[in-house]
Amino acid sequence: MPDCSVVRKSWGELTTNDLYSFLKLRTDVFYLEQKVDDEELDVRDLEPGTEHYWISDEFGAAAYLRVLVDETASHLDAHHVIGRVVVRKNRRGEGLAKVLLQAVLDAHGSDAMLLHAQVYAQSLYAKSGFEAFGESYAEAGIDHISMYRAGVAAAR
Repeated sequence: MPDCSVVRKSWGELTTNDLYSFLKLRTDVFYLEQKVDDEELDVRDLEPGTEHYWISDEFGAAAYLRVLVDETASHLDAHHVIGRVVVRKNRRGEGLAKVLLQAVLDAHGSDAMLLHAQVYAQSLYAKSGFEAFGESYAEAGIDHISMYRAGVAAAR
């Protein structure tokens, strides 16, 4: 398997090449492939607490996700929200999303977390301890389900 080194940076640490690489990946998959009907560039990327995680190869970002800090998170005690999870088409099936999720859990595993999973990917997150709650709903034109993972300290 090619190198799967995870890069983790805040907005202020990003280079223009970093930014271009993962924004291209996000737009290629979400807009061109999945035909998402919602805005991609929101102000959440720029927030000081947002962390960007990705894996690159010779073609740029191969996989990406971001972690937001949200003090108003709407489920239990979760204030970290994982989102924009994406893997380039030619790298799917290699476990890159799982590698990124593990990096987030290594950094924030003691904190409760939320995510809004595309329904078809729910099992990926369940393997990392996330549990679905509520009914499925359309978000950006795609069926999603909310998922929660208690922090390690809270689970004891």
